[in-house]
Amino acid sequence: MIELDNRTDRKYDFARLEKIADALCQQEIELILTDNDEIAQINREFRSIDKPTDVLSFPSDPFPGAPLGSIVISVDKVESVAQEMGHTPNDEIALLFIHGMLHLLGLDHETDSGEMRQREAELVAQFNLPKSLIVRTLEE
Repeated sequence: MIELDNRTDRKYDFARLEKIADALCQQEIELILTDNDEIAQINREFRSIDKPTDVLSFPSDPFPGAPLGSIVISVDKVESVAQEMGHTPNDEIALLFIHGMLHLLGLDHETDSGEMRQREAELVAQFNLPKSLIVRTLEE
């Protein structure tokens, strides 16, 4: 189940995101949709990176009944990247949600041996999405 905190006026296909979440875990997920200014502030505070980013993940401390964690997505990035890549904002938010979920589940493309990229590719195919975040980044 997704607990949505949409701090913007933009609307997306959250039913698709629920299906993705259900395919990956049974724990609650907090999803925060925000703008570039707020995600830059969060990025600066928690990662010491002074710029906006597309998605951030914050796992919860594990205890019985705990939510898996929080995913923060910039809708400004969703809209601009979707336009640049030629796919829909709903596709882009789904890609970012998958990426964030995999981080919450403990995968890390910066330190693993390709496991996150493989799992992301499987989910992209399962949900009929365009190229994943990791694949796009590796192609740049």
